[in-house]
Parts: sequence; C-alpha cells; structure tokens
Amino acid sequence: MEPIVFYILAAITVVTALLMVTRTSPISSAVWLIACFFAFAGLFVLLEAHFIAVIQVLLYAGAIMVLFVFVIMLLNLRPEELKTRAIRFQTVLGGIFVLYLVFLLPLSLFRSGKLLFPEVLPQFGYVQGIAEMIFTKYLVPFEVTSVLLLVAIVGSVIMGKRKL
Repeated sequence: MEPIVFYILAAITVVTALLMVTRTSPISSAVWLIACFFAFAGLFVLLEAHFIAVIQVLLYAGAIMVLFVFVIMLLNLRPEELKTRAIRFQTVLGGIFVLYLVFLLPLSLFRSGKLLFPEVLPQFGYVQGIAEMIFTKYLVPFEVTSVLLLVAIVGSVIMGKRKL
C-alpha cells in the first residue's frame, strides 16, 4: 500500500509543479505551489519525518506563501503586463538541460547493478536530531537564510509602497 501512496503523491507533486511553472497568472501559480507543498508534506509523512511534514505545511504552505501572495497583490500586475511567453534560446537550453538531468538520474542511482540509497540516520525527522544539526553544523547557513528572508520582506514592502 505504501508504494502506491508514494507514486500517487509523487505524481501529484510533479503535476502541480508543472502547472505552477506553466500558468501565466501569478495567483494561480501560487495556488499550485501550495498544492505541491502539501504533496511534499505527504512524502515526508511516508518517510516517517512527521516534524518536517508539519513544518512544511505550517511554514512553507502557510507563512511563506502568504507572503508570496501578499507581494503578488502589492505588485498589482495588469493582464496586459502578463504576456504569453515566447520560446527563447534560454527556454530551449533549459529544456535540454532538464532532459539531460532526467537521463542522468537513473544512471546515478544504479551503480554496479544495484540500486543505491543513502543511509538514513535513526534521528531523521525528529525534533532533537534536526535541532542538533541546525544549531551546530548548519548554524551559519541557517542565519544567512533568515537574513535573506528579512531582505525579501523589506524588498517586498519597498516595491509595494505607493509613490505619493
């Protein structure tokens, strides 16, 4: 039963991610991203990382996406500003790169004829293990991320400010 649920959640994740990047409306893209975050949370539940799943829903699908929608509403884009996207060189190059990565992924998983997966530590997904990693080994990236989020919030307020 678990592999079936995994494949369903993985398919939902891929489909909602594709819908998110192909929509022209920023609000509909944000809604599809929220659906993708919920599917990610389901995948974390399957990995028995319940704390990460809850944080995924509360922090990303909740708080961060509220900020994204707030910024989208502050920008107040008109329909004429949301033109249809033309296929350019970067799009073709990106598509080729994605196909290369899709081809490379199975080759990296299958080495020496057997499927390789990294070892999962016993404290994976629990609060104590995550806290030890964040506040010891990854303290600097954690603090840099918080500064980047602060800069993004200040930038969105400045961009949304009306000129008098």
